[in-house]
Amino acid sequence: MIGPHLLSERHDGVLLLTLNRPAARNAISPELACRLADALLDAAADDAVRVVVLTGAGDRAFCSGGDLALTLPLMTGARAPADEWDHRLLTDPGIIDRSALRRFAFDKPVIAAINGACLAGGMETVLATDIRVAAPHASFGLPEVKRALIPFAGSLARLPRQVAHCHAMELLLLGDSVGAEEALRMGLINRVVPADQVLPTAMDFARRIAANGPAAIRAVKRIVRDGSGLPLGAGYDLEDAAKAVIMATEDAREGPLAFMQKRAPVYRGR
Repeated sequence: MIGPHLLSERHDGVLLLTLNRPAARNAISPELACRLADALLDAAADDAVRVVVLTGAGDRAFCSGGDLALTLPLMTGARAPADEWDHRLLTDPGIIDRSALRRFAFDKPVIAAINGACLAGGMETVLATDIRVAAPHASFGLPEVKRALIPFAGSLARLPRQVAHCHAMELLLLGDSVGAEEALRMGLINRVVPADQVLPTAMDFARRIAANGPAAIRAVKRIVRDGSGLPLGAGYDLEDAAKAVIMATEDAREGPLAFMQKRAPVYRGR
């Protein structure tokens, strides 16, 4: 029996989401898109979730993009909807955006554990993450132009902000893939580690982040995201507004006090 297209586990403030279609290289089916959109929406509202780790099942792929047999034909009208997942994808335009963290203010850190091919919609999702750990055999690419398509889940806006213009345009216009070491050189990912250490490394990042002040973590992510592209003065204004809020929290008093008392802080997110 085939299980759900998305698996979910909780580990002390860390939500681990696993794209679970290994036989299809974790391609994004309508069900997977809907389940991922729902899981991220729930995580955004759940104070117990401080960090999200996103990975793919198996060792061949993180995510190979939208399913060319199921999702893309559905979206172009070449295939009629066949089940509830198909209908949801067609009738709720927010599903694609939420599943790719696009037009969706998700203020909690997201870490990608990239265990193989990361292509098309898979790479678009990775561009929405904050920290990225990859296996040596991982590959990265946006091949949409080779199929007379364009990336439409955030890459055209995000990629040129994250790597040099020439690197972004090479990836977008040629549609070719690059390996993990080249992606690291470009600044597209943070670490290349042995394949069996990808998820443990990502989870270690997540646990360390989850131990920090939750309100401060969310504020850092929000200000960095919202300040991107703004004039410097406008960015300072966002900083000042966040400082006023954070400095008034209980956690902002607890952190220095715990340091002075030489004990671990107990943060409550308020």
